[in-house]
Amino acid sequence: MEQEKQLTIRSVIIGLCGMVIITASSMYVALKLGALPWPTVFVTITSFAVLNLFRKKPTLQEINVTHTLMSAGAMVAGGLAFTIPGYWMSGAQAEFPLVRLVVIAVCGAALGVIFTTLYRSDLIEKHNLAFPMGRAAYDTLKAGAGGGTAARILFSALVFSAVFTVFRDGLGLIPALATLIPATALTAALQFYVSPMVLGIGAMIGPLYSLVWLGGAVFGYYILVPLLSVSGLVADVAAAEHFRQGLGIGLMLGTGVGVALKILFTQARAIIRAGRSRQDGKRLLIPAAALAGIAVVLCVFGGMSVIQSLLLIAGCALCCYLSGTLTGQTGINPMEIFGILVFLLIGALTGASSIMMFSIAGVTAVACGLTGDVMNDLKSGSLLGTDHRAQLQAEAIGGIAGALVAVAVLLLLKKAFGFGADSPFPAPQAAAVMAMVEGGFDSVAVLIGLASGIVLFFLKAPTATLGLGIYLPVYLSSSMGLGACVLLAIRPCSKNTSKVDAAVGQISSGLLGGEAITGVVLALIGIIGAAR
Repeated sequence: MEQEKQLTIRSVIIGLCGMVIITASSMYVALKLGALPWPTVFVTITSFAVLNLFRKKPTLQEINVTHTLMSAGAMVAGGLAFTIPGYWMSGAQAEFPLVRLVVIAVCGAALGVIFTTLYRSDLIEKHNLAFPMGRAAYDTLKAGAGGGTAARILFSALVFSAVFTVFRDGLGLIPALATLIPATALTAALQFYVSPMVLGIGAMIGPLYSLVWLGGAVFGYYILVPLLSVSGLVADVAAAEHFRQGLGIGLMLGTGVGVALKILFTQARAIIRAGRSRQDGKRLLIPAAALAGIAVVLCVFGGMSVIQSLLLIAGCALCCYLSGTLTGQTGINPMEIFGILVFLLIGALTGASSIMMFSIAGVTAVACGLTGDVMNDLKSGSLLGTDHRAQLQAEAIGGIAGALVAVAVLLLLKKAFGFGADSPFPAPQAAAVMAMVEGGFDSVAVLIGLASGIVLFFLKAPTATLGLGIYLPVYLSSSMGLGACVLLAIRPCSKNTSKVDAAVGQISSGLLGGEAITGVVLALIGIIGAAR
């Protein structure tokens, strides 16, 4: 009965209507800017406002379920936008079959639903990861419903962040990057991303993960690249940069392998000691049957061999866990990187064709994107006491429907504008995937990172976050670290650190929400302008 109150007919209808808008805007901004702001706070406020128009007022849990459905298609669109256009940008002569594109989107979304279901309790309940966007959605919803000082602090920060983002991205009056130290022949420029949201994430996730991330960037850009360049171990600075990127990818991949080994060891030990109960077997029967069905669809309609489909599902299992972990620790979900990791593995083992590698990357990125996005919603649901089963059902509805909407929007934009040098949609992540498909990576660095990642994982180091810092642009890492440093600086100024942390959480939630909402609104304006 409680679940029926949370997943209602009106929540499904409102969620689906909002999902179409959010999915379309996410596709546009992902292709246009090469970035995708989390829609979590935007859909939270939208769901709150629309549902409160009804005579029967909603519970916070119904609002939570509604915004879970509403946002489910956003990162499905991102997964497609960050991978598939690379195939068209490569100048391939063969057309990408429509059926295969639909299979990629739908199977990726289905895998995301399944692995979110399997990993929810571990990431949210057992490890209690921060999930900063989920926390921001929770704080926003509670502030809107309760009012008071906390609401004033949060919404003041939200308005400031929104206005700031309009001046930066909408009017171009504020530069997106601030350069502190110019680039040299051996090192990249020390830059900061002028972003209230990134500063807020750095403060919200705390010093450990933020500073590990920053440490990875410092090591990669200002120690590793110069040392390799002057030592003669690589040909030039460009080769050193390739090594840095490969090392970062390898560290993240090593974390995934470490997770797999730990799960296998834990499950094997449990089976040996006590045997698996009949109830556990029944609980896993439905996901196992669903995964088998997806494997069949990938073989019959996706053009994959049995081995490729099974390897893809195994790769998605690892990368969805990594996606949820990184989203929980840092608020960043590098879904295209996970796509690259899986197609590199499958390509090395099976010799996949170009279109097959893009297909593998697309399925993986969609699955990881959906997992990371909905884990944010599940975090806010956990804090609100929402029935997670209602949220997962909403995720399934929104994710599968969003996959179809995302495919339609992608093809419409391709037909209208195309992708490539003259296109208004540069799709930088898809271009990076194209470069990796064509062999633009350092396999030695990936292997070194892989081995190091496995060892560091079992030493309980935040290896995936370290790899993310080594791989991603330094301006993101520096801004994230700055947010953590601000928190470290103000904590000693007050005797009541818990009060300071609460205020920082409210301000951070507002900063995240304001920039994320404005990003969605600007994307919608861009879609309307493009349609004209």
